[in-house]
Amino acid sequence: MAFVGLGSNLDDPRSQVLRALQALDSLPRTRVLARSSLYRSAPVGYLEQPDFINAVAKLETALSPRALLDALLGLERECGRTREFRNAPRTLDLDVLLYNGLRCHEHGLTIPHPQMHERAFVLRPLLEIAPDCVIPGIGPAQEALQGCQQQQLENIAHEP
Repeated sequence: MAFVGLGSNLDDPRSQVLRALQALDSLPRTRVLARSSLYRSAPVGYLEQPDFINAVAKLETALSPRALLDALLGLERECGRTREFRNAPRTLDLDVLLYNGLRCHEHGLTIPHPQMHERAFVLRPLLEIAPDCVIPGIGPAQEALQGCQQQQLENIAHEP
């Protein structure tokens, strides 16, 4: 079981996220078990950019964490993602948030995602589809969300 965070703020972000949710279901040996509503959030870090559309998907996958990350990076490239600078605007951002309760830190891959417990745009959609989620090394996601109450987040409805 893996959870993937999705975000976009360029080139029709809502459509980018919806297409990415469909694409996740077509990854090898992977299927989407649940997906959150879509949420609008303000940018983090670099603030001079449009708001983001975010979601979280719950996956059943036989891919290893590294193979899953590589597949996500491939989907980002297919959608035109470029990495000009940290926190830059992007057509698509896909992050491995959690993977079977695993804790790992290796080059280019940290699970759980190192900032997920500080971001309402990850926690609220995650809790929508996994209300009892516990972040390894952090604790209940619901408790982490309490520390993010100042962050503005708007549910913009679940797309069929």
